[in-house]
Amino acid sequence: MKKIGLIFAMKEELEESLKYRNQIKKHIIYDLTIYETDNNQDKIYLLESGIGKVNAARATQILIDKFEIDEIINVGVAGALTKDIKIGDIVIGTELVQHDFDLTAFKRKKGEIPNTGIYIKTDNSMLQKAKEIERSNVHTGVIASGDIFIDNKVMSQKIHDKFKALCVEMEGAAIAQVCFLSNIPFLVLRAISDSPREDNNKVTYEEFLETSSKEIALFLNQYLEKK
Repeated sequence: MKKIGLIFAMKEELEESLKYRNQIKKHIIYDLTIYETDNNQDKIYLLESGIGKVNAARATQILIDKFEIDEIINVGVAGALTKDIKIGDIVIGTELVQHDFDLTAFKRKKGEIPNTGIYIKTDNSMLQKAKEIERSNVHTGVIASGDIFIDNKVMSQKIHDKFKALCVEMEGAAIAQVCFLSNIPFLVLRAISDSPREDNNKVTYEEFLETSSKEIALFLNQYLEKK
């Protein structure tokens, strides 16, 4: 039996995935509500971390420490960084990077974290399992994270050019770093809700948050149901 932790930044993302689960019990730790469920022979724990890297990292470590989690999946929405990726598409992260981490003053590369590196690789077995799900709108590649809502074309282009990232969000790479340091396999899944290449991306994000959350919840359930 595995213990799988599912981390969502926002309630909209969490609620869509809870629709696929039969709740067993709730755990309250500090201000976090963790929903414990069964899936085949596995235990699954879902929680809303809150937005941003610190909230995401905190939630990840709590899951690992309190429930002895075997693997972590971060699920949510993101902004596209290339014209090839459309609203509603799925991005499976092969590597995660913190685009706002900057020690270039100390002759390190942009995004490079001491003792961690620039890119943190997704667990290969989890990645392959996700890639086996047959969907026409799935992309695999780098996901970039930072404590900034990216809402202009210039910054989105810089992130794409610098890190070859397909999409940008605010939690995945922090979760990846905690998992890397704790030796816990992880996977980051994103549905596209907006595009910083568009002038109205904030409006687009608000309009498509619900539908994108439904899309990624469905994909996550397909992943969890695979043997």
